[in-house]
Amino acid sequence: MSWIPFKIGQPKKQIIPKTVERDFEREYGKLQQLEEQTKRLQKDMKKSTDADLAMSKSAVKISLDLLSNPLCEQDPDFLSMVTALDTAMKRMDAFNQEKVNQIQKTVIEPLKKFGSVFPSLSMAVKRREQALQDYRRLQAKVEKHKEKEKTGPVLAKLHQAREELRPVRDDFEAKNRQLLDEMPRFYGSRLDYFQPSFEALIRAQVRPVCATSPPAPWRQARLWMHLTHRWRTTRKCTRSSGT
Repeated sequence: MSWIPFKIGQPKKQIIPKTVERDFEREYGKLQQLEEQTKRLQKDMKKSTDADLAMSKSAVKISLDLLSNPLCEQDPDFLSMVTALDTAMKRMDAFNQEKVNQIQKTVIEPLKKFGSVFPSLSMAVKRREQALQDYRRLQAKVEKHKEKEKTGPVLAKLHQAREELRPVRDDFEAKNRQLLDEMPRFYGSRLDYFQPSFEALIRAQVRPVCATSPPAPWRQARLWMHLTHRWRTTRKCTRSSGT
């Protein structure tokens, strides 16, 4: 989501306040940063779980190699120690496997779901930018007719241009208003969404979560469904508001 609005050359007349542009860029920039952080966290979590599994698998292999050593046949005490080591390594491997499975369900998959919201947000921002470009184009057309001599044909064209401008302006203002309202809410929801994942991550480091536990807390799943529905229905909401 690296596309940045408001970087295209703008007309001389400022049709929207600079404070509105700054507010939009600030909120959108925060979400762009959040998207990058979410991707990075998901990637790092995958690396961490892969490393855990590789470590425990290597430990099991070492214990098996020791069991096949001729010293085990010659020294009962050494065999007893290696057998205990092998048992411990296999338990650790089983623990790591269960831990990784739970982290996949309670952390990595929720991260992936959270990240899936950003493409819908990006499309909503692009639709807003297109509406803004249409607004500027028609506003410039109105200004052009206003500068001409006030003859009958010119006034008729001015009236027609204003009629064309009205729904386009309303469309942009609806999209802009909705995004300025929803983006801070989405950004603020990240704590409620990720808190269950971080709690599950801490518990998984201590002991495996019961196999009958749900893959994600119900409030987290419900919040994700609400956020996804919110961005994907942006166009429908703006149309119903008068476009």
